[in-house]
Amino acid sequence: MPIFIWEGKTSQGAIQKGENEAPDEAILRQMLRKQNIRATKIKKKPKDLFENIQILQPSVKTKDLILFTRQFSTMIDSGLPLIQGLEILTEQEKNPTFKKVLTQVKSDVEGGTSFADALKKHPKVFDNLYVNLVAAGEMGGILDTILQRLAAYIEKNAKLVSKVKGAMVYPSVIMAIAVVVIIVMLVFVIPVFSEMFEGFGGELPGLTQTVVDLSAFMRRNWYYILGCAVAFFFVFKKLKATDRGGYIFDKYILKMPVIGDLLRKVAVAKFTRTLGTMISSGVPILDGMDIVAKTAGNRIVEDAIILTKESISEGKTIAEPLRQSGVFPVMVCQMVSVGESTGALDAMLGKIADFYEEEVDAAVDTLTSLIEPVMMIFLGGTVGTMLAAMYLPIFKIAGAIE
Repeated sequence: MPIFIWEGKTSQGAIQKGENEAPDEAILRQMLRKQNIRATKIKKKPKDLFENIQILQPSVKTKDLILFTRQFSTMIDSGLPLIQGLEILTEQEKNPTFKKVLTQVKSDVEGGTSFADALKKHPKVFDNLYVNLVAAGEMGGILDTILQRLAAYIEKNAKLVSKVKGAMVYPSVIMAIAVVVIIVMLVFVIPVFSEMFEGFGGELPGLTQTVVDLSAFMRRNWYYILGCAVAFFFVFKKLKATDRGGYIFDKYILKMPVIGDLLRKVAVAKFTRTLGTMISSGVPILDGMDIVAKTAGNRIVEDAIILTKESISEGKTIAEPLRQSGVFPVMVCQMVSVGESTGALDAMLGKIADFYEEEVDAAVDTLTSLIEPVMMIFLGGTVGTMLAAMYLPIFKIAGAIE
């Protein structure tokens, strides 16, 4: 269906602009007339040459989803009909990928599909958590409240992920710089010194000879080294995607000093925040545990949640299987137990999430303070060793001349 760009005037004389899908120009004029808008200009929107090439389209970012959820919640709370709210948000959306998704959602809802089912057709944008909470909101008649909770949850989750990624950026950049510097020195700088040393004759110091040999090896076999690095990357990625390989990797990374502790705290914060949001929104706890397990991001944590779900289905409490898993800290299990016994599990889960999000902040600061000096020592030590190896023969020759 073609998209038209239009300009028109309201009955009060205010100028309006927008974009709409319509079979033809005549039907679009009728649609605008129903909204008390008299169209003065209508033209077809030029086609994007790359609109059918998925990889070239912009992705739907978290901030786009948060903005949509908050605005839609306000509209529903103000009494605006669902379809009209979707139409307004679709028209003002600037991201072409998200605009296309919202257009399809609006079309499905107009055709009689429930809002949750319409969202379910776009899993890359609206995940299971989003769809299930919207379904609960529709059934309970509290869609505006659910959307507010969803927006708050997505914001907090995005902040949590951003903190962890931010902690990894600095060491990754330093490591990349170190690798580039080492390669440049071995491939371009060392050969110059090597040719100079050959002209001097005599035996090179052991450290210098090792660096020269390493440089010669890299220049002769760079394609093998590059091929092995690429092969290792793809093999590692393939193995990590398997159940067994992923399980071993996730188990190992949770046991790593500092990083393992940080990831465990992130997992606890995410688990409690997600489950608390779902329970408070009226999603059945067994359904909630299923969704939480799928969004855990770590197979060890996922297995612990699945075992907890099985125990709950047998009539047991949540706290006991969490304690037996060994993944969740004792304090978390105790607070969950208190929440269950007092009937305020959702509130207790929210408090645990708040506490562990603060713990993540502290763990990120600790990790950063530890990594900075280690990375600088590594970079300085590596480059310094190479420079020392190159100047040792010069010092030796200078000593011989004296």
